Order: sequence, then C-alpha cells, then structure tokens
Amino acid sequence: MSDIRIATAEDQILLDKEAKYCSYGDTVHYIEPPRIFSRCEGSYVWDTEDQAYLDLQMWYSAVNFGYANPRLNNALKQQIDTLPQIASQYLHKGKIELSEMIAVDAKNKFGLDGRVHFNVGGSQSIEDSLKVVRNASNGKSLMFAFEGGYHGRTLGASSITSSFRYRRRYGHFGERANFIPFPYHFRGPKGMTKEEYGSHCVQQFARLFETEYNGVWDPKTNQCEYAAFYVEPIQGTGGYVIPPMNFYRELKQVLDQHGILMVSDEIQMGFYRTGKLWSIEHFDVQPDVIVFGKALTNGLNPLGGIWAREELINPKVFPPGSTHSTFASNPLGTAVGLEMFKMTSEVDYGAMVMAKGKYFLEGLQDLQKRFPIIGDVDGLGLALRCEICGPDGFTPDKATLDYMVEEGMKGDMIVDGQKLGLILDVGGYYKNVITLAPSLEISYPEIDLGLKLLEQLLVRPTKR
Repeated sequence: MSDIRIATAEDQILLDKEAKYCSYGDTVHYIEPPRIFSRCEGSYVWDTEDQAYLDLQMWYSAVNFGYANPRLNNALKQQIDTLPQIASQYLHKGKIELSEMIAVDAKNKFGLDGRVHFNVGGSQSIEDSLKVVRNASNGKSLMFAFEGGYHGRTLGASSITSSFRYRRRYGHFGERANFIPFPYHFRGPKGMTKEEYGSHCVQQFARLFETEYNGVWDPKTNQCEYAAFYVEPIQGTGGYVIPPMNFYRELKQVLDQHGILMVSDEIQMGFYRTGKLWSIEHFDVQPDVIVFGKALTNGLNPLGGIWAREELINPKVFPPGSTHSTFASNPLGTAVGLEMFKMTSEVDYGAMVMAKGKYFLEGLQDLQKRFPIIGDVDGLGLALRCEICGPDGFTPDKATLDYMVEEGMKGDMIVDGQKLGLILDVGGYYKNVITLAPSLEISYPEIDLGLKLLEQLLVRPTKR
C-alpha cells in the first residue's frame, strides 16, 4: 500500500489560503492533507487529480438520489429561468403544492390533519419545532431526548443533543434535555432479546412518572414538567442504531398518558433512506411533529421544515409572525422538492430501497463472518451500520476505524483494474461505527464494489 499522497502544488496553494482565511469552526480534516474535490456524479466524487472515490455516506444522507441527479438538477435549472427568488412572506405555487404533498401524505398515513412550515435547513427547523411545542405547552422549556441523539448545533438544537461538547463553550439556551437511554441492543445488558430490551427501556422511562419524587410528574395536577420527547427513530450520528420494532409503540403509550408530544427528527433518515418516506412509519405510531431537511432537495438548495398536527400549528395558536426566515420556502428549494416527490411516486422506492438494503446487509453479514473485528452489523433499508471492534468482537476500536477511513481516502485501492478511493462516515457512541448511507440510486454492481473495497480496508489494519 502507498503512503498518503502529497498535495499537488495547485492544491497546496488553496490549502494555504484555507489555513489563513477560512474559519475552522465548520471544518473537520479527516485526513492530512485534505482532499479538494472538483466534480461529482451518481455515487462518485472526483478530486482535483481526477481520482474517483465511491461515496457510501452521500453527504450525511443529504444526497439520497445521487450526485448531479439529472432530473432534480433540471428542476432547479427550470425554476431559475421562471421564478428564481421571492421573499418568503409572499406566496408562490411551489410552497403551496409541496406543503399539500407532505400534509396529505401525513393524513393518509397517520390519520391526522396538519400543516407544513418551511425553513432553510435541519437545525433551523428543529428550532421552529421547539417554538411549536413550547407554545403548545404554555411555554414549557424542558424536553426529553435520547442518549446518543443528535438534532443539530444551533443553540436550541444543541440543548436536546446529548453530546456536551457541542454546548461546552456556549452555555445553555434555556434548559438542556433530560437524556434517556436508547435501546442499543448490541451494547445493552445480556440475556434479553431485542424486543425485551426495548420494553425494558420503556419501563425504565415510565418509572419517572410513578411518584412526584422522580422529578418530572405532579400526580396532584396530572401535569408533566416536560413538553416533548425528541426522537430520531433510527439514531444517525449515534451510529445508525435501529431499535426494536415494539419500542416506539410502547414509548408513545407512555407519552400519550402524560401529555408529552413526540417529535420525530427525520432530517437524516427521511425521504426513503429506510425504505419509507419517514423512518417513524416502520414503528406503527402517530408522531405529533415531524422535522425534515437534507434530502428533500437532494442537497441542491437548503430547505427543511416541519409538519405538525393541526391543533399545534393552526393560525389561531401559531399566528403569522410566530417565526420567520428570509429564505424559508424559497422557490428553488420547493421546485426540487416537488420534483423529488413526483420522481419517487413513479417508482416503488420503498420496495427498491428495501431490496437493495437487504442485499447490502447480506454482504456486510458475510464480511462479519470472515472478520472478527466486525462486532455488529444491522440495517433498515439503506441505513446500514458496521461496528468495528477489537479481536473480541465487542470492545470498541476507534483507532482501527480511523485508520480504515484514512486508507480509503488514499484512493489507491484496485478492483478489477480500476483505481479507487472509498468515502466512509464515522459515527457511534465510541466513534467506531461505519454508518453507511449510499445513494438510493446505487446499482447492485456498485454495492458489490463497495463491499470489495470495504474488504480491502478490513485487511489493511492487519498489515500495519
């Protein structure tokens, strides 16, 4: 295997400028020197030396439908030539029709009337959802959220994100959430089935409401101090942890008994990543609020938003001026979102994603049998996980995964005579999980290619 490449003279000039002029606050250099990319298409990106990399994380699931998707790109180009911009306080056809699509779909699936409110991205939409639930609960500022959960890095979103490091230097915006254990079965207590562990976690949560001395419930007034429970149906940054199928159904029963809203954060798992439009659909519950972003526009134009039940967001309780963003419901974003919905209605995306996910998961399971350092693999649709551990198959091994990621970015692996790199994302409580979010348009030969590249990376640590 080759050493890490030295940056070209042209790249080095750019990297020197970056070091001087760019904020590092939104920068993570996973390798040194970092790659500078020049083009993308389908499941691939190319660097300035025209080296191809198969991307199995697709911008943290923002580009679900493949880089430079021709149909979605064309929708953006056509909108530029008609109504490229308009202030968000004015109406345009795209905003109304996209809201209708989302609201009608929710009515059909959950039996609930609701409305849609747009913003420019995931974290901003989380902020809007916090306004909705705080308003609906007469100003309650306390929320439940999960250990391992991630909801963004704005001040409000970081208060319900379990990682203290996102809040450490900035203090708290209101109150931080009460973080509840997530049913992470692979690292849970032994001797329980996945479903038993899910029920156990719900029972532990329900215990908080047994008496007033558990600190969240006033039995004399039947009031809870907490407004909502923010959930990622499948944990994203936490390592694509997939809970038992009984878990949310049982959890929602406890929430409903105590007047606590369920907010489903679909920013990373929405838009067919798991084989359904919303990942919460797998669990047979009715959410009160859904937050979305990322893949709505395939990463082409920032647009996110919320859907909320009519009782929470109708104009009487959430009147004009309740919240606002200059670029919310922008026509370029809504045009791409509308085309995405049309595109996915013409093909059974659910069946397609589930079939590809099953095929990919079987490949990961085969690798697990042959490589003891793979402690756990799991998946739902094309949200897949591969947990890298020590020789015992359980002890987290962050260092080995970091090494694998760096090796993948060298771009020096050979498969069938083709020189390639591999882009992976790292997640998990111990940063030892490969979180796989390939393009939903990935082909079966590309899945095979990804598995071959992963196999090469799994071999490399033994040769250090």
